[in-house]
Amino acid sequence: MPVYINSIGSVSAQKTFDNSLFLEEIVRYNDTVLEIIAPNYKDYIPPAAARRMAKGIKMSTVSAKTAMIEAGMEEDEIDAIIVGTGLGCIGDSEKFVSDILDNDEQFLTPTRFIQSSHNTVAGQIALGMGCKGHNFTYVHSAISFESAVMDAKMQLENEEAKNILVGGVDELVDHHVNTHRLIGHIKQEPVETMSVLTSGTKGAVFSEGAHFFTLSNEKRSSCYSELLAVETFNTLAEDQVAAKTKSFLSENGMGPDAIDVIILGYNGDVEFDGYYDTLATALFKDTAQVYYKHLSGEFDTASGFGFWLGNKLLKQQRIPDAVRLNSVPANSAQNALIYNQYRGENHSLTLLRKC
Repeated sequence: MPVYINSIGSVSAQKTFDNSLFLEEIVRYNDTVLEIIAPNYKDYIPPAAARRMAKGIKMSTVSAKTAMIEAGMEEDEIDAIIVGTGLGCIGDSEKFVSDILDNDEQFLTPTRFIQSSHNTVAGQIALGMGCKGHNFTYVHSAISFESAVMDAKMQLENEEAKNILVGGVDELVDHHVNTHRLIGHIKQEPVETMSVLTSGTKGAVFSEGAHFFTLSNEKRSSCYSELLAVETFNTLAEDQVAAKTKSFLSENGMGPDAIDVIILGYNGDVEFDGYYDTLATALFKDTAQVYYKHLSGEFDTASGFGFWLGNKLLKQQRIPDAVRLNSVPANSAQNALIYNQYRGENHSLTLLRKC
């Protein structure tokens, strides 16, 4: 059975929560850590409920509702909810542990404990819409989102479900940022958004975000693309990337020349961007090239932003100047390939075809 991406929803460091826009207005930063541009949560969540929600839950609720509305789906049409996250609601975990220490293990409120688990987001969305179907959360570091997509794809292909809500979410918290800054995974000096690739320094600009999509084996009028294939690899050497990519395309009846646009997860880390160079300078040097982490920042499910971008590109048939890596046009783009990795591990390849 074919698998269609019928709608999208995004909350990120850019103004992506409005699906009528497509990076017309770029928000520029000069920093090492980027926070999301929050929508007006009152438009989506009752204020009393929003006050008790962690940031990850709130931005996921907005993204999920945006995707549902665009697809024209009713809550009872969703058969499963699958979420990928690297850290889950780590903010509430951190606060709960701090409360234990500060209050000498007494007079603790249960809310932060309840909301501190990784599967809180999927559970809260399901409770909100009354979905009693398959509810699963993947915590697979930088391939958490792809793991969720693969699960949904297999269920739809085997006709175990008709409509699945799939998402990826991660939030920033101080302890996480401080730890990664200490070990050199975050850049030491602020970098201007559009200069990330020329920074010449180690580490990335960290961020957060939530991206949700409705996947179905039935194409709707809102359809963005058909999901052809997803594959992940735990570790690869730089000189293996091109061969694995060619093999991945061959398994799907394509060669490199069939790809109209390639979306690469460059994050400006001088130690690991070479993985992307192996494709950009050789296998796909004559293909339209796009990057995105200078806009979204780096986090475990940042590839969800790349997935959002790929779907937008195929539907709108244009590449915003802010994400262009080269000047090769992508007229009448049919096939898009997304490649992501983080610090040389957890590589993923995702293949999309225009609806």
